[in-house]
Amino acid sequence: MTTEAIHYDPYDFALSADPYATYARLRDEAPLYFSEEHDFYALSRYGDVEAGLRDAVTYSSSRGNIIEFIKAGFEMPSGVVIYEDPPTHTLHRAVLSRVFTPKKMAALEDRIRQYCAACLDPVVGSGGFDLIDEVAAAVPMRTIGMLLGIPEDDQRAIRDRPEADMHTTDGQPLKVSADFASGAAFADYVDWRMEHPSDDLMTLLIAAEIDDGRGGTRRLERSEILTYVNVLAGAGNETTRHLIGWAGKVLADHPEQRRELASDPSLIPNAIEELLRFEPPAPFAARYVTRDVVLHGATVPEGSVMLFVIGAANRDDRRYDDGDDFDIHRAVGAHLTFGFGIHYCLGAALARLQGRIVLEELLERFPDWTVDVRGAQLAPSSTIRGWATLPMVLP
Repeated sequence: MTTEAIHYDPYDFALSADPYATYARLRDEAPLYFSEEHDFYALSRYGDVEAGLRDAVTYSSSRGNIIEFIKAGFEMPSGVVIYEDPPTHTLHRAVLSRVFTPKKMAALEDRIRQYCAACLDPVVGSGGFDLIDEVAAAVPMRTIGMLLGIPEDDQRAIRDRPEADMHTTDGQPLKVSADFASGAAFADYVDWRMEHPSDDLMTLLIAAEIDDGRGGTRRLERSEILTYVNVLAGAGNETTRHLIGWAGKVLADHPEQRRELASDPSLIPNAIEELLRFEPPAPFAARYVTRDVVLHGATVPEGSVMLFVIGAANRDDRRYDDGDDFDIHRAVGAHLTFGFGIHYCLGAALARLQGRIVLEELLERFPDWTVDVRGAQLAPSSTIRGWATLPMVLP
């Protein structure tokens, strides 16, 4: 373990712009890294990250999954499934698992394809467009808005608020507050749905029953419903938005593989898996360490913050041959972009579906494009990694 030879700072925007050389050094020279500056440990090898994400007892999610939340010591509100441990996590996850099944997500394909067409058809013949503003931010917003039952006129404001909350200043941790998941912005929608049930996810949450811990069942409290909706609205937008953005950038950097996808769309599903591995929108996940644990010959003490560097693990040559190479024909297998174990992302099937449909529709209209790198900007965030703007130039 070393702190001198390598400097890893997740709040450094310059490093975030191209972190992969540093990730390689972490894996090879400091597989257990300690940041004196920010007081956290980090694991970067695939095997270590996979094992850590699987071990929900040693590495607890109950205090959050980013460094700032864990250090703040907030009491997490009930219903933030990603910030819970069993048995509460098991009960709350069961509610959402009824909705986010591959079969139910597949039934959304026609609607999502309509959203894509509405975004892409107007820019045909335009010579170029911003992939983020015109498509990547719009399609997930329309999809999750439709699932939740949010009126179209309100969807942009609902999308933009959590995105703004994730913005940070270069070199500075995220500013967090205890009401981050209160869901107050959704109160009017939830109250309306209580009186006017529909076939959307919000109505399902209102009607859902869970184990009350005493041998019976109970309805979700209003505060829990608001928290659920808040988490779903944020998570449903961010990951897919940045997956689409990275598809535009990576395939611009690999035009031969992009043209191969355009000529054979059957390759697109595996290309989505490779994109998720190659450029994960959420490059790390933090956990609270519940007991002393020995890793790579050093003791990580109870009460520490452990950062699992998913972006590094996904490119580990110990798991993937030539991990820093992008290859749409790679047998990707189990990458870690959606997590691992009990906190595996419930929305993974929906994200994959949207990514596939957007790429199919994009390549059908535009088999060739480049990116105006001078006009492209990464989102200013220490918790996600993706594009705020990505100008596409069409021939």
